[in-house]
Formats: sequence, C-alpha cells, structure tokens
Amino acid sequence: MIEFLTQLNHWHWLALGLCLLAVELIGTAGYFLWLGISALIVGVVVVFLPIGWQLQWMSFASFSLITTWLWWRKQLSTDKEDDAHRELNQKDKQLIGKTSVVEQDVEAGQFRLILGDTTWTAECDVPLKAGTRVKVIHVDGIVVKVEPI
Repeated sequence: MIEFLTQLNHWHWLALGLCLLAVELIGTAGYFLWLGISALIVGVVVVFLPIGWQLQWMSFASFSLITTWLWWRKQLSTDKEDDAHRELNQKDKQLIGKTSVVEQDVEAGQFRLILGDTTWTAECDVPLKAGTRVKVIHVDGIVVKVEPI
C-alpha cells in the first residue's frame, strides 16, 4: 500500500477528481462536487510542485475542507435571503395586509381582534368604533398592529 502511495502522480489525482465528479452526477446534492474539485486542484498542484504523498493527501483534505466550507457559507447566506422573502409557514408575514372588522368600540391601545379563525391581541394608535374595518400593518410577536382603512 505504501508503495502505491509513493507512486501517486497528477494523473491519479485528476482521475480521482473526475470519478468523484461522476459520482456527483448520481445526485449527491453537492457532497462529492467539492471533493472532486479538491482532487482536481491537487492534481494541478502536483503537476507544478513535486510533493510527497503525505503532503498531497494533506492538501486534498485542506482543499476539501476549504471548498466545502465556502460552499456552506454561500448556501447559508442564500437560504437566509430566501427565508426573508418566503411566507410559507410564517404566520406573521401571512397576516400583514389582512383586514378585519372591529366588533366593539375600543380605545387607543390594545384590544382583541378576530383574524381568520383566531383572536389576536391588536394594537392601534387611534380609538376605533364598532364596525370599523382595520388592516394589519405589522406583527410584533403575538401582537398585531392595525390601522383603520
């Protein structure tokens, strides 16, 4: 085994990289993509720098960690941006713009408001008469802020 490792050259790394990229085509969701790219990078490095097999494997491990980490950081920021615009399963975002009718006279401040099939604590800066239509303009935790239409 050691004999094989000492004879590693750039062709071995390029072949390993292409095999890992081929495995990625099966649909591993990016796991083998960064390993394959790292093996290709090591193959290119070995072409220009004759390094020992230990350093080749350390380079492969380092490149794999770096490329995977960079991909993870990019994916994390993309997911956060997408979540900011997504309304699915985010009740507070779904409530903004909804309208309802106030059932009884209320003073400025907090009161109970029926939205859909649930009652919410609502808050308004002005007194409201019974029958006034209000629109949700902001959600702060479990309190919806409304304004008369």
